[in-house]
Amino acid sequence: MPVRFLQSHGDEPPIAIPAIGLDLFVRVPDGATDKALTLIETINAPGFGPPLHRHPEAEIFRVLEGRYLYEVDGRRFQVGAGDVVSIPGGAAHAFVNVTDRPARQYIAIVPGLDAKGFFMGLAEVMKDGRPDVAALNAFAKAWGVEFLGPPLVP
Repeated sequence: MPVRFLQSHGDEPPIAIPAIGLDLFVRVPDGATDKALTLIETINAPGFGPPLHRHPEAEIFRVLEGRYLYEVDGRRFQVGAGDVVSIPGGAAHAFVNVTDRPARQYIAIVPGLDAKGFFMGLAEVMKDGRPDVAALNAFAKAWGVEFLGPPLVP
């Protein structure tokens, strides 16, 4: 695989999904790694996180700021700045920012996927608020994602 140099000037606006308190930046798109991985940065508003879900890709989270409550396959635990959480593909998971300020994470998704396409589509589905699980799954099916329930409550 050829070496690629990615340069970001930090001027691209985030993908915003207010219904789940999310601002997301795609830092390394899947095309830059021949789909080996995708790297995103998330900013989660206090008390917010994604609905419980699962997908075939593994995710490795590194908390940059704040504190999160995670649930992975029914097990709950808290993590803070500097902690790393590795979630295998297929595991049911969710997390929520348990602080009173925005919290940030870097997330490596392996193998990579078109994160920009997925999250822009999710933003469209959630533009009028958080829809029910059936509506989320109608969108998510094409991505191999299954929404299983509501977000965690801190």
